Amino acid sequence: MATIKIKQTKSRIGAPKDQKRTLDALGLRKLQQVVEHEDTATVRGQIRKVHHLVTVID
Repeated sequence: MATIKIKQTKSRIGAPKDQKRTLDALGLRKLQQVVEHEDTATVRGQIRKVHHLVTVID
């Protein structure tokens, strides 16, 4: 399966609890951290929820 890299570009401070939990579920704990996940619909939905805090690296 294809993989995608996700980078946290903005701070989680001031974000609602559900968005903080989504970042945790993606494995993003620090700013500028990059994680790699399989490109599934579930991961895409999580990215859509926090799209203003992360960027997708191809």
